[in-house]
Amino acid sequence: MVRYLLNKLLYAFITLIGVVTVIFFLFTILPGDPAKMMLGQNQSADQVEAVKKKYGFDKPIGTQYLYYLNDLSPISFHSNIPTDYTFLGPNKYNAQKLWTGTNTTLVLKTPYLRESFTKQGKKVTQVIGETIPNTFVLAISAITIAIILGVIFGIISALYKDTWLDKLIQVLSTLGMSVPSFFSAILFAWFFGFLLHEYTNLEMTGSLYELDDFGEKMSIQWKNLILPSIVLGIRPLAVVIQLMRNSLLEVLGQDYIRTARAKGLSEFRVIKNHAVKNALNPVVTAISGWFASMLAGAVFVEYIFGWNGLGKEIVNALNTLDLPVIMGAVLVIAIVFITINILVDIIYAWLDPRVKLY
Repeated sequence: MVRYLLNKLLYAFITLIGVVTVIFFLFTILPGDPAKMMLGQNQSADQVEAVKKKYGFDKPIGTQYLYYLNDLSPISFHSNIPTDYTFLGPNKYNAQKLWTGTNTTLVLKTPYLRESFTKQGKKVTQVIGETIPNTFVLAISAITIAIILGVIFGIISALYKDTWLDKLIQVLSTLGMSVPSFFSAILFAWFFGFLLHEYTNLEMTGSLYELDDFGEKMSIQWKNLILPSIVLGIRPLAVVIQLMRNSLLEVLGQDYIRTARAKGLSEFRVIKNHAVKNALNPVVTAISGWFASMLAGAVFVEYIFGWNGLGKEIVNALNTLDLPVIMGAVLVIAIVFITINILVDIIYAWLDPRVKLY
């Protein structure tokens, strides 16, 4: 297990370096002057030059890349000269000094994702920290709906194979996989939030936290979670149904299932204790990928429903070319992907003893 985790961490580190490299050079070559984006319309040449020097935009692209890696690294080197970009300013880095030399200081710090171009120097970590909890709540709600209903309907579909019930479930699951999330979001918001608002009491748009009627304090509006979580869960739900059905049918044809039946076990116990657990393996793998992709796939759903999550923030950042926010969001999503993949491998081995981690 330890050896496996070390190998996975090494692969994760290499993958992250690749992701960081791609997003840095991809967004660095985009047209536009970052300094002018930060200053807005009213800027002088001296102000532009001062911002470029402060944020390292006046350096060659190779040097800027090394600065970016140094900012992201939890262990980093920083200049003791106040005019240098890497100077250990108190309002810039959250760091603990490990060693101090004549011109350089070695520190242990939280990764620095830089500052937003359009939010008046607001740190990207703060922007992401304020929005990603809402996206996690939405993603967890959606994947919970997909798991519970998907497994149940998948089992029903397998047990009643080739009946009208099985065919109906298959048609609905195929339809769910075919309809894009943004179209489903528009349709659900219009139908349940507008046409049937009198009966459902649901709104077309709304986030998890909203101001009360007096505009004095924020309150949780759980009802605003219903429509976006259902819409976001439709496609993974359809996938789970298909995978659970096919996997369970394959497991039910195995020799150990016949042996269990021959021992006189009831069909319910055979399915519950022997078949379902092993049939969940491909479902777990699919769910892991869907959960991680939901952080990126929630972009359109959050934007349409007005859900203040990371997806909506990414859309706003793209519209304003707020590059640090976009780069930071992509990096966070990549870390979530990698973390979930490692956890899924461990869960996969727990579900199926035949799978060994080396």
